[in-house]
Amino acid sequence: MASRDPLDGARVVLGVTGSIAAYKAVMLASALHQAGAIVEVILTREAAELVRPLSFQAITHRPVHQEMFSLLAETEIGHVTLGHQADVVVVAPATAHTLARLALGLGDDLLATTVLATRAPLVIAPAMETNMLLHPATQGHLRTLRERGAVIVEPEAGHLASGARGVGRLAEPAVILDTVRVVLARRGDLAGWRVVVTAGGTQEPIDPVRVLANRSSGKMGFAVAQAARDRGAQVTLIVGATSVAPPHGVRVIEAPTARTMCEAVLRTIAEADALVMAAAVADYEAAAPAAQKIKKREERLVLELVPTPDILGTVAAQRAAGALPERLLVVGFAAESADLLTHAREKLRRKRLDLIVANDIMAAGSGFGTDTNQVVLLDRSGAERALPLLPKLDVAHALWDHVLALRQQEVRAR
Repeated sequence: MASRDPLDGARVVLGVTGSIAAYKAVMLASALHQAGAIVEVILTREAAELVRPLSFQAITHRPVHQEMFSLLAETEIGHVTLGHQADVVVVAPATAHTLARLALGLGDDLLATTVLATRAPLVIAPAMETNMLLHPATQGHLRTLRERGAVIVEPEAGHLASGARGVGRLAEPAVILDTVRVVLARRGDLAGWRVVVTAGGTQEPIDPVRVLANRSSGKMGFAVAQAARDRGAQVTLIVGATSVAPPHGVRVIEAPTARTMCEAVLRTIAEADALVMAAAVADYEAAAPAAQKIKKREERLVLELVPTPDILGTVAAQRAAGALPERLLVVGFAAESADLLTHAREKLRRKRLDLIVANDIMAAGSGFGTDTNQVVLLDRSGAERALPLLPKLDVAHALWDHVLALRQQEVRAR
């Protein structure tokens, strides 16, 4: 399957300034290159004292740009050409001095003039000592840059080069990388969409210590959210219990139980274009969870269980009553251990879904916690499409392809 990464083939200008965190920019340049981006590095004079140009050149296989008046070709002025060709300009790390120059619109070096010459989006990742970051002048420059449309990757708290602890550490390269993806995805085919995705398993309390749970890892739901993000959607991710970290660049709402997840879904879908229920929601909860830890006994422990809220059933009822926007497309999942298609078709009909993703959890590589999945997509028209065993991110993109096709069918039918 062709790459859907918005970084693949993108022209990224990476400006590296004189922060001690400049060494992390080498890792960022490597990650950008591995994602398929064409990376042009601009190294300021101060940065070149901390990290050598050869480090970037060896990784990006591109010359490193340093001189203000160097020509890229006989008639190509460096800062103009770099600025015009860029799909995104990233400044990481950005010192307090650099923030001031960019906010004031100075053009006294190659990086500053490139930023002035470009119309590409600007991503800035500051890194500096805490007092410098919190100084009113620095905060004012950050406000100015935000107001002009720059995306600021907030610095993190932790151990600083001064030996102190505080806020000011450069964000991790993975966070900056995903921020760049979000910015580039503004031109994707889901740009303008608002989507809600649920992921992970719910945990229903028995007592303050024990829960009723399932084996869901959250990987499939996270892949669905990541794919939507990378295609330009504004994503709300409602998360139960998971074994992996959620993707960056999405709004995360924690919902550990079926009831809290139902509340979160109903609260967020009123303005949504699509709901994808990838979470493994418990079917039952304890009728009366114990207020204190239940002690082990010699006799059997009998628990009374009652049904949890039916999230998709509630959504279906609200759709039927006209309480939800007509544009809302609803996608469900059917994780089955037997009679896969029979159960999936029944759930599709009963829950009034537009699309259902059916997977046999007993099949090799397709169960809980795996990085792959083998599914069948069934939609409201009766169409069925079986996919081979694929990475979960590829399955997620196939899901969104199908959702877009359903939306296009609606548009043609009007």
